[in-house]
Amino acid sequence: MKQISFRFRVYIMVLLTVVCLGTLGISLVEGIHPFDAFYFLIVTIATVGYGDIYPVTVPGKILTLAIIITGVGCFIGVAANSIESMIDERERRSRLEKLNMIIGLFFSEVGTKLLKIMSSSDPAVAGIRSALVVSNNWTDADFSKARSLIEKHSYTIDSCAVPMDELYQFLKEKKGFLLIILENPQLIEHESFTPLLQALYHLAEEMMARGNFCSLPSADCAHLSGDLNRVYRLLILEWLTYMQYLKHNYPYLFSLAMRQNPFDEKASVVIR
Repeated sequence: MKQISFRFRVYIMVLLTVVCLGTLGISLVEGIHPFDAFYFLIVTIATVGYGDIYPVTVPGKILTLAIIITGVGCFIGVAANSIESMIDERERRSRLEKLNMIIGLFFSEVGTKLLKIMSSSDPAVAGIRSALVVSNNWTDADFSKARSLIEKHSYTIDSCAVPMDELYQFLKEKKGFLLIILENPQLIEHESFTPLLQALYHLAEEMMARGNFCSLPSADCAHLSGDLNRVYRLLILEWLTYMQYLKHNYPYLFSLAMRQNPFDEKASVVIR
């Protein structure tokens, strides 16, 4: 949820102060019941003005003028900011929905295959494989538990154990696709997907700058291993978040994603 702006908070604080002090002041100087004073103040700052209750004393009229000058402006400010916030929130949700479509396209074109390649070279994948076999019975608590396990996982992929030529050809084919996604301005709305794309694009650049992975020095292999593990970690976390999003919003897409789960050794797109 979008945080309330500082301007909105100021309007609310001033309006509440006017309502509280104004109710007390009108009640005292006009000698009327506090509820009647509150009623008068609300219809005044809301610019309704029924006229059934009105100030008859000079102090009461002066206080009413102060209430009108401060209260009416703050009331309009609160109303306008409330409408603006609702519109902004609706537009933000629309942008995030489009972004989730982009994330879905990413996993369809790139992400799922990358996970298969990297997980097959992960020497510790047995420790997380069973925890990532997502099913229809999963709750938010299950996703949170899996996410905690992933964050604690030891990422020790060795670039020498990865089919680098296959990965190189795949990333080379998808480089234009990744660049198009990176240029999408809606990515600024997403705090985790953008770092994943940046890390993946950096890995692609590193690999394409070499082209040949035979007889690389150990220091260079270690550097590539670091890039691979960075992408692998971010990729799993983003995949898990996307699976949770599909489960809540698109059951049919979630069904297909489960049948293509790169961590499920029994996964099959064919329904049996």
